[in-house]
Amino acid sequence: MASASPRTDTSADGDIDDKTPAFHDNQGMVVSNPSERSRDQKTLRRLAQNREAARKSRLRKKAYVQQLESSRMQLTQLEQDLQRARQQGKYISSTGDQSQSLSGNGALAFDAEYARWLEDHTRRANELRGAVNAHAGDAELRIIIDGLLTHYDDIYRIKAEAAKADVFHILSGMWKTPAERCFLWLGGFRSSELLKLLMVKLEPLTEHQMIAITNLQQSAQQAEDALSQGMEALQQSLADTLAGSLAQSNSAGNVASYMGQMAMAMGKLGTLENFICQADNLRKQTFQQLHRILTTRQSARAVIAINDYFSRLRALSSLWLARPRE
Repeated sequence: MASASPRTDTSADGDIDDKTPAFHDNQGMVVSNPSERSRDQKTLRRLAQNREAARKSRLRKKAYVQQLESSRMQLTQLEQDLQRARQQGKYISSTGDQSQSLSGNGALAFDAEYARWLEDHTRRANELRGAVNAHAGDAELRIIIDGLLTHYDDIYRIKAEAAKADVFHILSGMWKTPAERCFLWLGGFRSSELLKLLMVKLEPLTEHQMIAITNLQQSAQQAEDALSQGMEALQQSLADTLAGSLAQSNSAGNVASYMGQMAMAMGKLGTLENFICQADNLRKQTFQQLHRILTTRQSARAVIAINDYFSRLRALSSLWLARPRE
């Protein structure tokens, strides 16, 4: 019993030393505290969570920027595809609805349709010239003139459909010859300028006709000036909107602002179609009023003079393009 007692005491002391935290002596060692270890673990977890949140934020921002870049490349590719389609596509004449052919082939369809209209218009003008030279009666001349005026209505309707598909093509006048484009105004000619030419060509005119045509010319000029001012205001407003979309940063806020301003610019571009339609309507109404002022034979001479004027412009373009170059 006495010999076993010291071994028992030694074993118990060993167990106590294993389960109790080690306390160091006074030789520079610091005693470990459980509460301090708990606080350190919470701090480490919080730092790890912050790092993970920052990493996910960077990944989201990177994915957003990549998505924007991908969308931009897709738009660029789409524009290139459309340009190639316009250059390489073929117009298939259809006896059905003209709006379907225009929406399907855009500028190419309009160019082909305009070429057909111009060929038919030239034929009608030559028919009128032959009737005038043959001293046909007023009734026969009036029928031909009315057909020509209706034929003018056709091109205005075709242009309106084409403007819905590609307003810039109509506005730029790329469907006309270079010499004609020198005098282009909102997708066509200025009625006031043609009236000045016709007043000389149609002499002699009565005093009443001179006054009426002069008033018509001034009225057309005022309407043209108003449309020109509206077009200038639209261009300035569009330029201001595009300038406001310029940004130095790629932040999400700037991107959202950019998209909003571009949407505003798109809405303003939509008014270009209205300007073209208003200009064509002015041309149409001016010609209708002119023919009410003139006699039947004067109207015939006016139509022939207008046709000859534009024919000379087209011939001038052909001569210019065929000129010898050193």
